[in-house]
Amino acid sequence: MKTTHSTVPKLLRNIVSNVFPDTKTFLVEKKNDVWHEISFRQTLDIADAISAYFLQMGLKKGDRLGLIIENSPEYIYFDQALQQIGCINVSIYPSLSSHEIEYILNDSGIKAILVGTPFLFKKILKVANSCPELQRIIPVFDNFEKYMEAYVLNAGVIQLSSVIEEGAKCLPKLGKKINACREAVLPSDISALIYTSGTTGIPKGVMLTHSNFIANLEASLEQIYIIEYGETILSFLPFSHVFERTTSYYLSCMRGFRLVFAESLELLAKNMGEAQPTMMACVPRLLERIHEKTVRSVTAAGGRKEKLFNWALQVGQQYRETVEQGRRPSLALSAKRMVANKLVFNRIKQSLGGKLKFLFSGGAALPKAIGEFYGNVGIKVLEGFGLTETSPIISITEYDRNIYGTVGRIIPGIEVGIQDVETQKIYTVQTHESFNPAFESPEGEIIVRGHCVMKGYWNKPEETALVIDAEGWFHSGDIGQFQKGNLKITDRIKNILVNSYGKNIYPTPVENTYLKSKKIDQIFLIGDKREYITAFVVPSREELQEAFKLTEEFFKAKETFINDQEIIAWIAKDIKRLSNELSKFERIKNFKVKRLPFSMEAGELTPSLKAKRKVIEKKYAEDINAMYQETANEF
Repeated sequence: MKTTHSTVPKLLRNIVSNVFPDTKTFLVEKKNDVWHEISFRQTLDIADAISAYFLQMGLKKGDRLGLIIENSPEYIYFDQALQQIGCINVSIYPSLSSHEIEYILNDSGIKAILVGTPFLFKKILKVANSCPELQRIIPVFDNFEKYMEAYVLNAGVIQLSSVIEEGAKCLPKLGKKINACREAVLPSDISALIYTSGTTGIPKGVMLTHSNFIANLEASLEQIYIIEYGETILSFLPFSHVFERTTSYYLSCMRGFRLVFAESLELLAKNMGEAQPTMMACVPRLLERIHEKTVRSVTAAGGRKEKLFNWALQVGQQYRETVEQGRRPSLALSAKRMVANKLVFNRIKQSLGGKLKFLFSGGAALPKAIGEFYGNVGIKVLEGFGLTETSPIISITEYDRNIYGTVGRIIPGIEVGIQDVETQKIYTVQTHESFNPAFESPEGEIIVRGHCVMKGYWNKPEETALVIDAEGWFHSGDIGQFQKGNLKITDRIKNILVNSYGKNIYPTPVENTYLKSKKIDQIFLIGDKREYITAFVVPSREELQEAFKLTEEFFKAKETFINDQEIIAWIAKDIKRLSNELSKFERIKNFKVKRLPFSMEAGELTPSLKAKRKVIEKKYAEDINAMYQETANEF
């Protein structure tokens, strides 16, 4: 099959020229409770009209255009339009503050910005006059004028529908120029600036080229052979994050997927049943919640239903382990699994739409026990690892070979090394081709070299030089090792806690141990330069309400921490049980129960849901000190 995967704007053109008719459905969204389908041709026609408007504005190759909008067809139209005339996509997380948005607008020099909601529009209005490069604000919604009464703006404001209408009028005379612009876009040109959320410091614009995206997708497809043309994918993670943009949006463009937009996280389960996706990108927390909900419903039913569920999981585990060891399951075990599928597992699969080939998990480490649960049920979870700076995928689980607790095999075309943090000695360099299922390596910083590595940080050559060395190695800041040939992630270098005795403690694996408790929703470890480990624990709201018959008023109380001794003892019971799985110096010796979860809105989490360690430690410094003034416990 002929392909021309050289730049992002050529992906859809290749699909309609060589794979599917342009009348085939590309995008699917729900409006007024009805699903609407949008074809490849409709998408490209709207994108062409927007491109024509941009050219009439005087925009040119290399100009930066912003998007602050939830996933939607409008995001696709706008991105396709700017990419094909050589402009650069600067997507902004909707959750950022006005101050952070102003910084990104000015740092990147955004000329025009697409805005998704009145709430986000008001954020832009507040900072627009402080952004001298900004020429157009483009809301997608009606009646935007009523929000502008208190503002006299330097930038013009025009609704997206009017942009499309005006662009369509001048498209006949600009069509050839748009085509010429598209041909002039080079693989080495910058396609996007993606601002790192960062747990510390100001955001940095990661420069990703067209070849970064294309090569990363092609290498990943080479490794995951099961992905076919025309799959159905349900999108709910934000396109402002490189993981979802690459694995859902750009992969859909490359393989002609039917791209369905979930209405919201709250309606995701319902949308999965309606859309019946064949694949989906997700984060570990979603998989954990599905697992928790499944286990909770079975446990609540008790009796025969619970016994049947536990029996089925045991059978699923025996079957999975037999296959993973390269042995053929016995007829008796195969028969048991058929029964387990019919009575238990198929119901779980139906709740996810019933047609999933696999779920692709990224953005954070998937706890080993959660991966094994899905494997026992017969749901494939392919775990990947990467960073914004690596476009993003570095490694991904092979479809037929899953080593739980690892993030898979290195993708083709790149090198991954493990380097001693202190001596800078490189222990090993591995590639896709050098894969050995028995290979093990020491632990160290993960370094990467090859087609996936970014061009650098926008306007920050010094910061770029700090992470990309003279030999072209990108220093990820992640600690890991090779295990059975696969890459395994331990933690971030910045997260390492060194206690007062000099012991290194990696928070993530310790936190994942305690997160095995269904009573615990979030946990944050403390202990750097301290004698022992303490923690903030956020209980599972559902489990807490059920155990103590709590009302909503309990969670609205002004006190940040819960001081009820019965609740503390209830959580301590699980902490004591799970502490036995850890070394003595890793065990929690004291903890506080936080009433509400850590959140992006409170500035405690990044948009990719990583804890901002310095922010949390500073915000709750008094509470942390109080824990260390109390008597340590031996849980």
